Amino acid sequence: MTAVSRCALGYKTLLELTSTEHHRWRDWFVEHPKAWSVPFASGRMATVGGVVVHIFAVELRYSQRLLDQEVTTWDEFQQSSIEEVFELGDHARGQLVHFLTTAPEKELDRILTFQTLTAGTVSASKHKIASNIFLHDIRHWGQIATVLRQNGFSDQWAHDLLLNDIAM
Repeated sequence: MTAVSRCALGYKTLLELTSTEHHRWRDWFVEHPKAWSVPFASGRMATVGGVVVHIFAVELRYSQRLLDQEVTTWDEFQQSSIEEVFELGDHARGQLVHFLTTAPEKELDRILTFQTLTAGTVSASKHKIASNIFLHDIRHWGQIATVLRQNGFSDQWAHDLLLNDIAM
């Protein structure tokens, strides 16, 4: 098995699960626009919508690093509407899929060192960075689901992989 297919196959389920969730969330927010402004934390993530921007901005920035592209600055993320934010998410996902389906094996082990917004300087292999994108995504969407339920938005679907239609 080639490195490219091994990499893409290794992430296939996570790609399918998180992409499906992104699309379900987009549709759900269109039906529940008031949920977009539910308070969440502070700063850039003061609202649920701000957290969604954060999820997709991180995915794009990390994917750009994986592809050895110039990284979008935080100040460049000005998306605010549900439509604009999920377009950002689609673009970020396309970049990630491009890396996962074209990266030669030697690229997976290559170490990158970069500055993060909150964790300082980080060094990690491209494989670890790609893996972190999924964990970061799933963790924050779980937080969003919880905060929304706590604020009366309980009409969600089952988010667990075991309860999803994805075949493995």
